Amino acid sequence: MRFVLAAFTYFGYLFIITMYSVKIIKYLRLPMHLRSEVYPVIPGDQVPKEKPYYENLEWWTKPRQQNKLHRLWFLFSDYFFLREYFRRDRGYWLVVYPWHIGFIFIITFHILSFFGALFELFGVSVAPNSSSLFGIGLYYVSLATGVISFVSGLFGSIGVLINRLVRSDLRDYASPQTYFNYLFLLMVFLSGLLTWIIADPTFSEYREFWKGLIVFKPIDVETVEAVHILLFAFLLIYLPFTRSLHYITRLFGFLLIRWDDEPNLRGSLLEREVEEALEQKLNWKGPHIQSGSTWRDVASGEASPGRSGV
Repeated sequence: MRFVLAAFTYFGYLFIITMYSVKIIKYLRLPMHLRSEVYPVIPGDQVPKEKPYYENLEWWTKPRQQNKLHRLWFLFSDYFFLREYFRRDRGYWLVVYPWHIGFIFIITFHILSFFGALFELFGVSVAPNSSSLFGIGLYYVSLATGVISFVSGLFGSIGVLINRLVRSDLRDYASPQTYFNYLFLLMVFLSGLLTWIIADPTFSEYREFWKGLIVFKPIDVETVEAVHILLFAFLLIYLPFTRSLHYITRLFGFLLIRWDDEPNLRGSLLEREVEEALEQKLNWKGPHIQSGSTWRDVASGEASPGRSGV
């Protein structure tokens, strides 16, 4: 069994790192976004009672108003507080928020467990009675992160599943994969919670498992912990086929789209990117667009089926 656990764990981590890297590179190589459809000004960037700088004449010749501290807080609150859910539907937020936190914390817990094992191999004891303050801190942070992830994730998984089943406004937009995702994560969180309660209350055995993986000498673990390790490995393999990459692409959405106010100046890199984007061909058509036209044709009005020569 030890070799099965080791094989799936190795493969799971290598697979998700490879697939996420491929997808991120693919996204970064896509043509630039349609800047004309975006107004990348967030609350706090503007000086109070002043109109947005885009409304000033020749704004691109003046210093742009950017509140970087506020932007960092905006990102942090968006990722960790889900404030839009809270603002729009607080009842649903009460279950989707712990589910979201459980997902983030369970990834963090497994990463901390790896580093805990690594430090122990270098002679730093990760335990409450460690002679190292760092080892004591890592022990308690790992323990708290694991317990919080399992408890909040399990509660959230049950809550979002019930909401999807009983609320028509959510059920109508749910696919079979949606319910599978909820049930799968529920089993991952439940197996982790049972591992903590029954087999490994300090997660020391899990660190020993990681130490064995690092030195290529796998060890056996309790059955319930083995189940959790397998389920988590399957989760890593499954995640690239879900929408979970939005945890990363949302960052791109803010940095490269919503907050992209770089002016298109003559001779700039942005101008070259715009020129390349305008030469992209359309593979769709409509009453106002002819397939095979370029975005330059669309921008100039030459792509209309009613135009002569098109």
